[in-house]
Amino acid sequence: MASLLASFATVGGATLLSRVLGFIRDLTLARVFGADAATDAFFVAFKIPNFARRLFAEGAFALALVPVLTDYRARHGLPALKSFVDDLTGTLAAALLVLTGVGVLAAPLLILAFAPGFAADAEQWALATTLLRLTLPYLVFITLTALASAILNTYERFGVPALTPALLNLVLIGCALWWAPYLETPIVALAGGVLIAGVVQLAFQWPFLRRLGLWPRPRFRPRDAGVLAVLNRLGPTILGGAVGQISLLLDTLLASILAVGSISWLYYSDRLMELPLGLLGAALGTTILPRLAQYQTQHDTAQFSATLDWALRCVVLLGFPAAVGLFILAEPIIATLFLSAAFSAADVIQAAQSLMAYAIGIPAFLAVKVLVPGFQARQDVRTPLRMAFIALGVGVIVHLVLMMPFGHTGLALGTTLTMIINAGLLWRELRIIGVYQPRSGWRRFLIRTLLASLMMGLLLYWGINQDTAWLAADTLTQLVKLSGWIIIGCVVYVAIIWGAGMRWVDVR
Repeated sequence: MASLLASFATVGGATLLSRVLGFIRDLTLARVFGADAATDAFFVAFKIPNFARRLFAEGAFALALVPVLTDYRARHGLPALKSFVDDLTGTLAAALLVLTGVGVLAAPLLILAFAPGFAADAEQWALATTLLRLTLPYLVFITLTALASAILNTYERFGVPALTPALLNLVLIGCALWWAPYLETPIVALAGGVLIAGVVQLAFQWPFLRRLGLWPRPRFRPRDAGVLAVLNRLGPTILGGAVGQISLLLDTLLASILAVGSISWLYYSDRLMELPLGLLGAALGTTILPRLAQYQTQHDTAQFSATLDWALRCVVLLGFPAAVGLFILAEPIIATLFLSAAFSAADVIQAAQSLMAYAIGIPAFLAVKVLVPGFQARQDVRTPLRMAFIALGVGVIVHLVLMMPFGHTGLALGTTLTMIINAGLLWRELRIIGVYQPRSGWRRFLIRTLLASLMMGLLLYWGINQDTAWLAADTLTQLVKLSGWIIIGCVVYVAIIWGAGMRWVDVR
């Protein structure tokens, strides 16, 4: 597993850079635009293409494509793989252009579908429609970027795809600071920035395909057997692997009928939750999928199971402390990053509440990122889809029930419970069909990590509650204190699990 660990570190490091830039982006947006009707309109308009980005760039597209690419590469060689890539690129681009055109024409209806509460405010509805028409073409560019990423990941060239999301953050920061001030409606600059970022991301990745001899020359061949195989897998794969993203989209839809600012509070808490999910979940899912597909082609069931076991141990080892730390530090983190004249102390409290609800589900979110590839590498798209329908069916009910008494926080908690159900169902099914056999030592491993996480949490809770004037402190003071407590928490966690007998060899 040493090479897997190296790949995980590569993807994790690149993702960390992207997430740091993402935080700077969100800090910039919060301080420049605040949390009001205009930002709610942008976040709804951005939610739709960003939803596609998370599906394609961080999950479903790779899940559908990498096993097929691996099979082509192993069975037919480079010429056949190149021909397949040409056919898929041309067919996919044509379909995306048609889909985007329909979406642009139907933008007012899409806004009502994803944010029905906007119907009560004609001005906000019109603004959201305009913003959506600018952001929708991002779908074309980010999906083709995801195709390039899947090809690179098949060859275990993980660094470039992992760095690509950072470009979106850089472009949006630039648009917020240097373009928005010159517009009559400043928020429009962000929508334009999304479109620009799509072009930049695609242009960044494609030259690296030339080095592999896989620079696409698009051909429209929708009847090609390989193209049909991918397209037939894509729909079920999206639904089966995207329960969390669909549930987050449901949060936005329902939040549109709650108090003004609810969508923005959920957006900022979701973005903070994305740090551990992107850093750990996307990295784990990305690195194990090509290896699982390879072991499946070789019929090596022992290594297949061992790879899943290693990834699940990483989920526990890193996911438990991340969940506890984010739960305890929710309000200090929100205040440090976003508190300003535009983003008030009341906004901080509301966003922190939903962040705490999301934080509880971090291990489940991470587990799904690991468990779904266990099915997709075997080209089994039906089982994750069935589990997804069950989890989402229960989740819709939970969302509606919790939304009534707890507002936007109830929606966040509903998403957490949905993911816990989905992870449990996927894990149970892998055990039933015998694909995954846990290695020995799990009980002791769980006790160590849970104990260390709880003790770390108690220390952080005590430390944060000693300072009752956090919101009143200046940003630099908040940042120094927060960084100090995060470092202390990490050191305490590592010291406890080390003292409990866990060693580096357990991770490798």
